[in-house]
Amino acid sequence: MTDANVRIPEEARDRLAAVAAAEGLSLRAYLARLADSVLTPAERAARAEKAKGALHAWTGYAPTTDEEADLDDELDRRLAQVQRP
Repeated sequence: MTDANVRIPEEARDRLAAVAAAEGLSLRAYLARLADSVLTPAERAARAEKAKGALHAWTGYAPTTDEEADLDDELDRRLAQVQRP
């Protein structure tokens, strides 16, 4: 495997290095593990579609696009309430 150089702010590098060290990993190993655990937008969309299909098969529930938007708005509203100081 070849290495790559990635330019990030020094503070971000130091924070990631501290997290890696706390887990007993080098920064290189920590970033490789992190990259393996993060989904791409396409992977997230595919997982969401699969979950929708499973929900529909299990419960028969199939929200419309408008219902999904309303539910997203409600979730955003509730999260905003919780995040307020």
